[in-house]
Amino acid sequence: MNRIADGIAQLELSIDMQGRQMVIHPTLLWDEENVILVDTGFPGMLPAIQREMEQAGVPFERLNKIIFTHQDFDHIGGAPEIRAAAAQQIEVLAHELDKPYIEGDKPLIKFDASRGEPPKVKVDTTIADGQVLPYLGGLTVIFTPGHTPGHISLYHAKSRTLVTGDAIISENGKLLGPNEAFTPDVDEAWRSIAHFSDFDIETALCYHGGICNQNVNEQFAEFAKKSRA
Repeated sequence: MNRIADGIAQLELSIDMQGRQMVIHPTLLWDEENVILVDTGFPGMLPAIQREMEQAGVPFERLNKIIFTHQDFDHIGGAPEIRAAAAQQIEVLAHELDKPYIEGDKPLIKFDASRGEPPKVKVDTTIADGQVLPYLGGLTVIFTPGHTPGHISLYHAKSRTLVTGDAIISENGKLLGPNEAFTPDVDEAWRSIAHFSDFDIETALCYHGGICNQNVNEQFAEFAKKSRA
């Protein structure tokens, strides 16, 4: 767990993928009224999520919202287990274009059928581009399709923090662009990344790659130049 700012922490969860250790980074957001988990990892990660929340000083019993950045298995897979374990009601939010996939009305675009039945999660509330969610003093939804049709990212203006989801990946603090091997519409993904240059970003939290906090605005400005060239 890495604390980013007041009410923001990036979780660190690991899983063995056929002998290779994979690390993913959901984001935890909280204020006096709400505790929000942005993406939920794979099935079976609930104990690790609870430990990370405890380290952040946020009891699991306070978790009352999940925001999905998109439909991929490693982002929604842990949600059924989380909801089943919670005595409290947990509201689930996602973009309307990914909602039918998350709810199981359409098959997940990139799901490997050899894993068995995909998870299904009811989406209680749909969110849209430019919407400012009333959490932590304001959390802006940025529509960033390409990786999936309904992919979104989240911007917290007060701390200048961007939660990227899978819109962009990073390595050792350097932003790398979209993971093209897992992005059905690469051109759209690059156009989505260009929108990040419209925001003043000090810290980017990448689900794959972790924290980037060095020259983030400059890196996004360079991506925008390439995308709009």
